[in-house]
Amino acid sequence: MNTNWIKPIFLVAAIYDGILGLIFLVAHESIFAFFEVAPPNHPAYVKFPALLLVVFGAMFLQIATDPARFRSLIPYGIALKASYAGLAFWYQFTMGIPFMWVPWAWFDLAFLVAFAIAYRALSRSNLSA
Repeated sequence: MNTNWIKPIFLVAAIYDGILGLIFLVAHESIFAFFEVAPPNHPAYVKFPALLLVVFGAMFLQIATDPARFRSLIPYGIALKASYAGLAFWYQFTMGIPFMWVPWAWFDLAFLVAFAIAYRALSRSNLSA
């Protein structure tokens, strides 16, 4: 299987999560105001996950440099994407969730699928090498 698509996927994920994390880190008040969503009662509830996104962005950047070498990190990315998408969709379909969280869940679901395919493709490419 051709694995040339894997580096760009992780590069896009690095940029996506890194920028999203930085935006929430410095401008979460504006984002909540724009979407007319009440912010949490303390900024740490937003800033900690924002910093986690930056950390994961750095991890995705490392994977993008050499996906086969850093294949062992991919399940952590899958877990991140499954965690967010799973929670967002669960609450969307059970209790409701502000719309601002839903598009990111769809993006994370797409990344989850791509990461899982990449993980499997890298396993097969190592066997055939």
